[in-house]
Amino acid sequence: MMTNLGGRVTQGQFSFLPDLTDKQITAQVQYALDKGWSLGIEYTDDPHPRNTYWEMFGNPMFDMKDPAGILMEINNCRKTYPNHYIRVTAFSAVRGVESVTMSYIVNRPKKEPGFRLERHETDGRTMRYTIHSYATDKPEGERY
Repeated sequence: MMTNLGGRVTQGQFSFLPDLTDKQITAQVQYALDKGWSLGIEYTDDPHPRNTYWEMFGNPMFDMKDPAGILMEINNCRKTYPNHYIRVTAFSAVRGVESVTMSYIVNRPKKEPGFRLERHETDGRTMRYTIHSYATDKPEGERY
């Protein structure tokens, strides 16, 4: 689940804590590697709660066992997309499929535009609600 509290998108583990330092990110990467999980880096400029398919930055790092190398890739993604949300995802193949076991944000835009709640009245005075990301008011590539 992703929400926006006071202009800050929250998603995945650690989302209600202050941003993780590189040292803390490295510790989480090491934890995932110790569990035998593979890591991937993803980015987006549309943090809508239903946008679960972010863009991959390179391929998932199935064979990478060095947390410093993964942090280097995180930093390369930060340099390439400094004004995007960037997250690290860890995948477990224990059940024979790649399933996400861990996900957390490691980069955010300087200004997070937030969301608005749109209310629609339908048949029988039923109310329907839609979440709209202010980021999508601009075309992709011009959002931040």
